[in-house]
Amino acid sequence: MSTPKSGGGVRIQQPQRRIGPTMSKKLEERMSKIRYKIVVLSGKGGVGKSFITSSLAMALALRNKRVGVADVDFHGPSIPRMLGVEDEVLGAVVDEKGETIIIPVENALGIKIVSIEFMLSDRTLPVAWRGAIKMKALQQFLEDVDWGPLDYLLFDAPPGTGDDALNIFQAAPIDAVIFVTLPSEVSSHVVAKSIRFVEMIKRDFNKDIKILGVIENMSYYVCDDGRIIKIFGEGGGERLAKALGVELLGKIPLDPRVSEANDRGEVFFVKYPDSPASKEFLKIADKIIKLVEEK
Repeated sequence: MSTPKSGGGVRIQQPQRRIGPTMSKKLEERMSKIRYKIVVLSGKGGVGKSFITSSLAMALALRNKRVGVADVDFHGPSIPRMLGVEDEVLGAVVDEKGETIIIPVENALGIKIVSIEFMLSDRTLPVAWRGAIKMKALQQFLEDVDWGPLDYLLFDAPPGTGDDALNIFQAAPIDAVIFVTLPSEVSSHVVAKSIRFVEMIKRDFNKDIKILGVIENMSYYVCDDGRIIKIFGEGGGERLAKALGVELLGKIPLDPRVSEANDRGEVFFVKYPDSPASKEFLKIADKIIKLVEEK
């Protein structure tokens, strides 16, 4: 049972979970080929986290980085559609040891993608898994997938601060986290809990995880006549970043073409490369590269 501690928050009790030496060695080997493992996280659903993850992957790839995306939102996988590969399936080969190696799907820019969506015979079926099965699937994504050498592996995390999010930090040697919020006070308040959640993980598991900053999604809408409307409020991302001492990486404008592109199975970044949102993602990618690579 977790117990409250003075100073705020609830300490995370480390579970007595053991990973055999063969699995640990395999995981270490896979992850050693990936320079930076980054989780895209939000304590709240509906903030456009998967759109942010997929667009960041595209922006980093356009900066000539080798990128992979692990879609670990098992109950709401949407990365395949957003990266234009929803009709693909994962490949598999058997190595010299007789072990099955999963081959990730690649999109037009060479982004490697793994998602539970690729494994469903009927894509309309829900994934009604409980904790232990999801942890095993996550381990398989990390240990059995041949990611190869990558500069960045982005994890599209499920919303919230429960077991599903915690599993990612237990299973993988995460280097950094990016938080996604809306401009509203309600959204930034909930996302602040996610930042505290990561701080607790750093403390309780002695993890060296860098908080890269906050991305404010759906910040504003630009009308045809040039007027700017703040549909979802104003300043939530800035207040959150300032209060918690992290960087506001960027503000993504609201663009109805995002949902239109997704509905057609098109990649927004490819369809509208000159849109304000796409240009902002390239700026954010440049900031991320500077933050993690120029130490």
